[in-house]
Amino acid sequence: MCGIIGYIGNNQALPILIEGLRRMEYRGYDSSGVALNNNNIIKSVKAVGKIENLEKKLGKIKGTVGIAHTRWATHGEPTEENAHPHSDCSSKIWVVHNGIIENYQDLKNELKSRGHKFMSDTDTEVIAHLVEDVYNGDIASTTKKIIKLIKGAYGIVVMHADEPNRLIAARYGSPLVIGFGENETILASDVSAILRHTNQVLYLEDGELVDLKRDTYTLYNSKLKEKKAKLEEIEWDIDMAEKKGYKHFMKKEIFEQPESVTNSIRGRLVAKDGKVKLGGLDSIANITRFIEKVNIVACGTAFHAGLVAKMMLEEYAGLPTDVEYASEFRYRKPALDQRTAVLAISQSGETADTLAALKEAKEKGCLSLGVVNVVGSTIARESEAGVYNHIGPEIAVASTKAYTSQLAILTLFTIFFGRQRQMSMTMGKRIVDELKTIPAKIDWILKQDKKIYRIAKKYQNANHFMYIGRKYNYPTALEGALKLKELSYIHAEGAPSGELKHGPIAMIDEKFPSLCIAPQDSVYEKNKSNIEEIKARKGKVISITTKENKELNDISDDVIFIPKTLEMLTPILATIPLQIFAYYMAVLNNRDVDKPRNLAKSVTVE
Repeated sequence: MCGIIGYIGNNQALPILIEGLRRMEYRGYDSSGVALNNNNIIKSVKAVGKIENLEKKLGKIKGTVGIAHTRWATHGEPTEENAHPHSDCSSKIWVVHNGIIENYQDLKNELKSRGHKFMSDTDTEVIAHLVEDVYNGDIASTTKKIIKLIKGAYGIVVMHADEPNRLIAARYGSPLVIGFGENETILASDVSAILRHTNQVLYLEDGELVDLKRDTYTLYNSKLKEKKAKLEEIEWDIDMAEKKGYKHFMKKEIFEQPESVTNSIRGRLVAKDGKVKLGGLDSIANITRFIEKVNIVACGTAFHAGLVAKMMLEEYAGLPTDVEYASEFRYRKPALDQRTAVLAISQSGETADTLAALKEAKEKGCLSLGVVNVVGSTIARESEAGVYNHIGPEIAVASTKAYTSQLAILTLFTIFFGRQRQMSMTMGKRIVDELKTIPAKIDWILKQDKKIYRIAKKYQNANHFMYIGRKYNYPTALEGALKLKELSYIHAEGAPSGELKHGPIAMIDEKFPSLCIAPQDSVYEKNKSNIEEIKARKGKVISITTKENKELNDISDDVIFIPKTLEMLTPILATIPLQIFAYYMAVLNNRDVDKPRNLAKSVTVE
C-alpha cells in the first residue's frame, strides 16, 4: 500500500499520474514509481522518499497509458527495488498493488521452481510473475485466472506492453475507484486523485474486475460475469482539498470545524419535536425500535468517538453499549444476535479492520450501521443503514474535523434511539437546541489560537505528557494524548482522572506535565481534586475548563477555556484546544504535520 493511480486516454499520462500521486501524499508513503506504455515499450522509474525525488529522475518519458504508486512498506524495506510498479521476468507486465498477499511466499517458491527470477522482497511482485506464468494473449482473462490463486487483500492494476490500449483493475478488500472523463479514464485508490478531471465515478466492489480501454470498459462481478456499471457523482470539488492559505492541511481542517459540524447536523434536527431526521435510519425505524444492544467497532480516533457514544447511548437511550477495537472484534466470540446493532465508525469508510468486523457482525445476523465520510466507500455500501459526515475531504493524516463530526452525528444517533425509548420530548429539544449552538462555540475556542501557541512554546521540550479526564472526557484525554503522539512523537498517556492514584501518578514530577480536562460538570470537583494531587507532586498542569471559571487558576500553570454546554457535548468543545496544542507542539518540533512518520490516512490492511 498506499496510493494507486492509473490513466488511459488521449493526453500524456505522466503529468496526470504525478498530480494524482501528490493528491494522495497525505496517506503516507516511503517510495514512489511510475510505468508508462509508449508504442509497446514500457518504461518505469522509481525513487525512495518524497515524490520530488521521483520527479528529478523522470526525464521526458512519454505515453498515454500508465500506472503509478506511492508505497508504504509492509514486505521489504523502502528501496527502489521494493517500490512499485513491479514487473515480471520479461519486463512486459507491470503491476501496482495495495493490500497484502497472504500466500505470496508459497506462490513465490512455486514460481521460482519454474525459473522465475525475483528482484524485490515484496509480496506484490508475485502478481506480475503469476500473470506472466499463465498469460494467454489476453490480459483480462489472465488476470481473472490469477486473482483466483491469490489470498488476502488487494487492489491491483495490471498493464501489458503488448496490449498498449488497456488497463485491468481488480479489488478485494482494498479500494479502487474509476473516474470517467472526456476521452479519458482515471483509476485510483482515493477519489481525491481524480477529482480535478471528473466527478463521475464507479466504485469497484469486492471481487470485481474492470477491463479499461481507450473508449470503452467492461465490468465483471465477483463471479467474473459481465455486469452493468452504476456510476455515482462525487459531491466534493477539488477546491475543498486545497489549503486555502493555511500552512498545513491540519490547521485548515481544525479551523473548518464550525462549518464541518454545521454540515454534519444541517437538515437533520427537528427542534420543535426534539427529534432528528436521519434519512439513512428512518427507513429502518421499525427495526431499530427493537434493538436491545449496540456494539460499536472502530479504530484509533474513531474508537474514542465510540467511547463517548457509549456513555450517551446508555445515559439517554438506555441502550447497553460495548465499544471494541475493530482489530480485536472478530478474533473473539462476542455475544451477538438479531437484537444487536453493530455500528462501524470510519472516516475513510475503507478501514480494513472495521470493515472485517462489520462483515463478521452481518454474518451473525446483526443490524449493521455505519458512520462514514466518504460517499460510496466500502463500509457505506456494506452497512444496511447509516449516516454520512458530509464534511468534505480530510487530508491531514491525523483526524480533527472528522472526529468532532463523528461526535455530532453520534449525538444524533443518541436522540434517534432515545426518542424511540425513554427520552422525553423536553430532553430531546434541549439536546437539539444546544447542538445548534456548538459551531459558534467552536469558533469562540478557535480565537484562543495564539494563546495556545504560547502555551505549547512553554512545553515544546517536554518528553512526556499525562492527559486526564473523567466520564465524557476520559475519551477526550485519550484523543488528546493520541494527537500529541501522532504529530509530535512525544510520549503521551491518556487516563481516567480517578485512576491516576492507582499507578500513573508514579510518573509525575516537575518534568512530566499534565493536561487536565475539567469543565464544570457532574465530576468537576473530582477532577479538581486530581489536579491538586498532581500539583502536590510538583507536576506542571494545563487545565481546560469552562469559561469564566477562575477556581483552577491557582492550582494550574496554564488554563484554556471552553464555553459552557451540556455535559454530553463537552467532548466536542474540549477536543478543539487539544488539537491546536498538538499541532503547535509538532510545528515547534519541526515535524511533518500533515504526514507524520509511519502513519497512513486510510489503513486498508490488517
